[in-house]
Amino acid sequence: MLSISNPKDYRKIGIILIIFITICIVAGFFILLNLNPSQKNTTTHSKQITTDTKPEPEQLTSKILFTGNIFWGRYMNDWSMASPLKYKYPFSGLNTFNRPAYDAWVAGLECPTDPSVNMTSAQMEEALQFNCRPEYLKEASKWFDIVMLSNNHTDNQGPEGFTRTRQQLDNAKMQHFGHYDPREIDDICEVVAMPVTIKYTNSSHKKGQLPIALCGFHGVFRIPEQTAVDQISKYSKYMPVIAMTHMGAEYEASPDEIRTRLYRSMIDAGADMVLGDHPHWIQSTEAYKGKLIVYSMGNFMFDQQFNREVTRSAAIDVKLSTDSNNIGKWLQVGSQCRGFKDKCLEEAERLKLEKLPVKYQFKAIGSDDSNKLTKKADSKLQDSIEQRLNWKQTMSGLQQ
Repeated sequence: MLSISNPKDYRKIGIILIIFITICIVAGFFILLNLNPSQKNTTTHSKQITTDTKPEPEQLTSKILFTGNIFWGRYMNDWSMASPLKYKYPFSGLNTFNRPAYDAWVAGLECPTDPSVNMTSAQMEEALQFNCRPEYLKEASKWFDIVMLSNNHTDNQGPEGFTRTRQQLDNAKMQHFGHYDPREIDDICEVVAMPVTIKYTNSSHKKGQLPIALCGFHGVFRIPEQTAVDQISKYSKYMPVIAMTHMGAEYEASPDEIRTRLYRSMIDAGADMVLGDHPHWIQSTEAYKGKLIVYSMGNFMFDQQFNREVTRSAAIDVKLSTDSNNIGKWLQVGSQCRGFKDKCLEEAERLKLEKLPVKYQFKAIGSDDSNKLTKKADSKLQDSIEQRLNWKQTMSGLQQ
C-alpha cells in the first residue's frame, strides 16, 4: 500500500494528474478531427463553392407599352400654357397607366422639336406644319423611353429641323429611330437598348438592356419599296425586330389591301410584330403566320377632339421573355446600344451571337384623351376598343 507522508507529494501527484488528463483531452480532440477527414473536406469545399460561385442571368423579361401618335404642339401647347402645370400638363393623366409596372414605353412622335422655331397654333393649323417646343421633353422622358420619327410631320422644319430634333432627343436621353424619307434605307432600323428585368440564378433581380431592332416605316406619300422592307432581314437573323409604321387612309376603321400586303411582307421579312399608326382611328388587327399585326393604334396623345373615334386609342402591352443560356452575352452587347447609329448589329455579328428564343404575350390597353388629357379608358370604352381591334379572334390565332 502506497504511503504518502509529505503533503507536498500530494500536490506533485495532483499536478501530474492534471497534466496527464490535459494531454488525453488534447489527444482525443485531434483523434476526433482525423476520424472523418471526408466530412472536413466536404465542409471546406462547400464553403469554397458558396464563396466563389457568381450568380448568372437565367431569365429576362421586358414589359413594354407601345402607344399610338403622341404630340404636344398646336392646340395641345395652348392648353398647356393655360394650365398651371405648363409643360407637364400633357402628361398629367398618364399615372392612370401604372408606369412603374413597365420597363419601357415606345411611341411615334408626330412633330419636329426645333428650339429655333416658334409657331402659334393658328400658324400650324393654317399650314399644317408642326413644331413642338423642346421644353416638353424633360417631362416626356419620364414616360417615354423611345420614339419613332418616321412620319409625315418630322420634316416640317426641313432637314435641319429634323437634325435638331434628333439632337434634342439625345439631350433628353430619349432613344429614337426612323426617318421621314423611306428612301433613307440606312435609317429605317436602329438597334436600341431595350430596358429589361434580369433574373439571376440566386433569384435576385437587376435591370439591364437587351439589343432589339426597331424599324420605322413612313408611307403617307410614298409606299416603302421592297428594299426598305428587306432591311428587317439584316437584323432578324440576330435579334428581335419590331416594325412600327406610319401610313394608311385617315379616319377609316380598317386597312386597305395595299397596307395589308405591305405589313404582311414585313412579317415575312422577319419582324416579330407590326404596330401601325397615322389613320387617327383604331383599326383592326390580325394574326398573320402566328404574329401580331395592329393596323392602327389611333391617337394616344393628340389635340384632335372632334369625335369619339379620334379621342380613343389602343396601346399594346407587350411582355417579352427569354431564358436562353446565351442571355449574358447579349446583355453585354445591350449596354452599348443606347447611342444613335451605334455598331450593335456589327458587334453581334462579330461575336457570332445566336438569336435568343423570345416569347411574347399581348394585352390591349385602351386610352382616352377626351377633355384634352390622356388617361386610361374605362371598362365600357375598353370593350369598344377591343371590338374594333377584333382582339379576341386575333389572340386566338397567335403562337403561344
